[in-house]
Amino acid sequence: MAHIVIIGAGIGGMPAAYEMRALLPKEHTITVVNPVDYFQFTPSNPWVAVGWRERPVVTMPIAPALESKGIAFKAKAVTAIDAPGNSVTLDGGETLAYDYLIITTGPKLAFDEVPGAGPHGGHTHSVCTVPHAEQFWARYQEFLKDPGPVVVGAMPGASCFGPAYEFAFILDADLRKRKLRHKVPITYVTSEPYIGHLGLGGVGDSKSMLESELRGHDIKWITNAKTTRVEADKLLVSELDDKGQVHKEHEVPFKLAMMLPAFKGVDPVAAVPGLCNPRGFVMIDEFQRSKAFRNIFSAGVCVAIPPVEVTPVPTGAPKTGYMIETMVTAIAHNIADELAGKQPTARATWNAICLADMGDTGAAFVALPQIPPRNVNWFKKGKWVHLAKIGFEKYFMRKMKTGNVEPVYEKYVLKALGIVRLVEK
Repeated sequence: MAHIVIIGAGIGGMPAAYEMRALLPKEHTITVVNPVDYFQFTPSNPWVAVGWRERPVVTMPIAPALESKGIAFKAKAVTAIDAPGNSVTLDGGETLAYDYLIITTGPKLAFDEVPGAGPHGGHTHSVCTVPHAEQFWARYQEFLKDPGPVVVGAMPGASCFGPAYEFAFILDADLRKRKLRHKVPITYVTSEPYIGHLGLGGVGDSKSMLESELRGHDIKWITNAKTTRVEADKLLVSELDDKGQVHKEHEVPFKLAMMLPAFKGVDPVAAVPGLCNPRGFVMIDEFQRSKAFRNIFSAGVCVAIPPVEVTPVPTGAPKTGYMIETMVTAIAHNIADELAGKQPTARATWNAICLADMGDTGAAFVALPQIPPRNVNWFKKGKWVHLAKIGFEKYFMRKMKTGNVEPVYEKYVLKALGIVRLVEK
């Protein structure tokens, strides 16, 4: 009998638990460990930040959902991993022995890399977690009484740019509905070398389309932006040229700022000798398996993926939902095969597929594969994306509550994109 321990209960960890349970005989046990007792649908956080969603819609209790499937759950943080000894230590001192460990922790938010950044003692907000989005919403309600300049964007080393674009357009749409947009200059400040880079070297016509959208929504931008410090009312930014030299210095004023941070690996994972790269991301082989420890697997934002290209200001490669889903499926099948005495063969499809909301419209992109040159390089916008993302939120939350192992992106997102491409033809 094997014990599989899964660290993290997010968009990677919850499906991993459900898929492992569906594939393995009942004599094998599965335990999920997570610092909080609720699942959060991270893609909805930009909506939470402007009051379009509330916590009960985008979160759910983890324990009842997992336990209904015969999966154990512990709402505790992991404080240490003994990889050679096959055990993890939890907050409070409890230890769990494992035969297989699946790491799906998501990232550590590296606000500390820019002085003055972050929602805890700093001057910028985030939409990376539900509590962060709720903190922005609380501040936003005060801001609306006396509005002023807003800065939105991504710090040096960031890898997840889609939510920054989403938030800029969602904020624009909300302010227009409130008839306050004329009082709020918005500046998009990003480490990307150009608008629409997205950490992917661009997708289709993303550069010209997103530039056009920013112009159409009266949003100014600074690219190649190395944010060096944040003060109470301004962002200090060095704009670099293509050679990485300082081209211009900016002091961008704001009354409210949402800047996505760079990511690192979480501390107990990063501390395991030989497991991670210098940023704390788990180094894996083609089967999602640790290169140093053969019984440790990893999926999602916490795995090491090289940047698509070198940029003047460092940018990382995003790990989108479809990619994470295929990583999780590969892990489940590979562990099941190993327990059955077979060699692992399942490999993830590292493709980038995304639905990005823009308030009352949206943009969708498909990059197959993620790293150019690509077989599919497609970027489109339309109101259908806004509607599709609303439907996707409901569909994904229903899956998490019921433990349905059906591939979400294959059934919902790819079908939606396929219909659009068929109509185009």
